[in-house]
Amino acid sequence: MLVGHTAFAEIESGAPRVFAALRDRLLTGELRAGDRLPAERELAMSLGVSRPILREALRSLAMLGFLEIRHGSGTYVRKPDIASVGDFLTFCLAQQPDTLDDIIQARIAIECQAIRLACDQASEADLNRIAESLTTLTQTLDDPELGGKADYDFHFGIVKASRSAALTTLYRAISQLLKRSHVERRRLTVTVPGIRNYLVEAHREVFLSIVDRKADEAELRLREHFAIGDEFRRKSLAAVYRQLEADMN
Repeated sequence: MLVGHTAFAEIESGAPRVFAALRDRLLTGELRAGDRLPAERELAMSLGVSRPILREALRSLAMLGFLEIRHGSGTYVRKPDIASVGDFLTFCLAQQPDTLDDIIQARIAIECQAIRLACDQASEADLNRIAESLTTLTQTLDDPELGGKADYDFHFGIVKASRSAALTTLYRAISQLLKRSHVERRRLTVTVPGIRNYLVEAHREVFLSIVDRKADEAELRLREHFAIGDEFRRKSLAAVYRQLEADMN
């Protein structure tokens, strides 16, 4: 039992060393997706770990999707799977209190920079995709599920139009939480007076500012959209609370 515990501890201490080494080599460009890792003996010596510990560490990294072990061929760096990263990130963030409120702040930071880039980088195809999402959004105002999805597609279209791989990757990684946020907000505000006109007009103004390629105006319209949307959410929460009080009385 003691031997097993010691071996496990060695593996635990060895895995971070292997991970750190691979991470550093990926960051410097020494390793790229598809590259074969050095031979097991060479890699173990360079990292200062035993070969059994190295094997276990590599298996762990393969299970996480970072590596691919091809028996008889070697171990290769896998192309990143953003879906797996997103699932992991979603799981981590979902454990935190007030996750959706926190995600909104991350969303604002990403989108406000993305929309400035989109004003410069968006192609005609990008603008057409955003316009299609806007059309769908206006047709699904009474459907929280479909409307929430169209709302998400509209905003993700802006991020993709920025042509920034980093911003797009970050946005996609939190996409499940963002989609949930869109749907929940739609459910909460669907009966608030004025919400239908607001949703159409706010998104239309954001879109037109991108078409006109006015970065400052686009960011301003987007920030106003977030602020007013939050005000509608607060009003709906207040209305729900007042109704509960009335029912209790």
